[in-house]
Amino acid sequence: MPVLPKTMTKIIGITGGIASGKSTITNYLRQKGYQVIDADQVVHELQKPGGRLYQVLLSEFGTEILLADGQLDRKKLGALLFSRPNLLEKSSRLQNNIIREELALKREQLAATEELFFMDIPLLFEQEYEDWFDQVWLVDVSKDTQLERLMTRNNLSQEEAQRRIAAQLSLAEKRQRAEIVIDNNGALSATLKQVQAFLDKERR
Repeated sequence: MPVLPKTMTKIIGITGGIASGKSTITNYLRQKGYQVIDADQVVHELQKPGGRLYQVLLSEFGTEILLADGQLDRKKLGALLFSRPNLLEKSSRLQNNIIREELALKREQLAATEELFFMDIPLLFEQEYEDWFDQVWLVDVSKDTQLERLMTRNNLSQEEAQRRIAAQLSLAEKRQRAEIVIDNNGALSATLKQVQAFLDKERR
């Protein structure tokens, strides 16, 4: 596990359940001029042909997880992993150290230039990233909203969506562990108003 240097920079972690609306928040932060490290984007880069995660997944699961052009078939890989929990656990273990190293490097680079920045990490609590941050913001929604959004966004059956939600810590548990909870059940304007209020507080 990379040792992270102490820094005067304030670093805020953003997390939430699957389909809770984290990207809405991070898009707003970027519009306001803040730097956001997106863990999912980092993973996508590492999963491109030739990337470190691509090589690990290919050696573990073989060419059946590839598209005809050699790219990773994320849909097929996701379906395979979420239908077999033992494979999901094994895949996570294989990938997590590589992802952590890459995120640590990006964190270090931004800490050298920014007074305040954000890291969007979906599995922040599950993968024990809490001690990386001065504060953790949770993007929160109700169970029904989460299920409905996930089914619509990923074109999943209710059973598939519930299985993916169950693979993460519950939002109820995440609420207990986050310093800031952003309610994303209502209108977009109401959500962004909360975010702006927290930003204003940080700048004081």
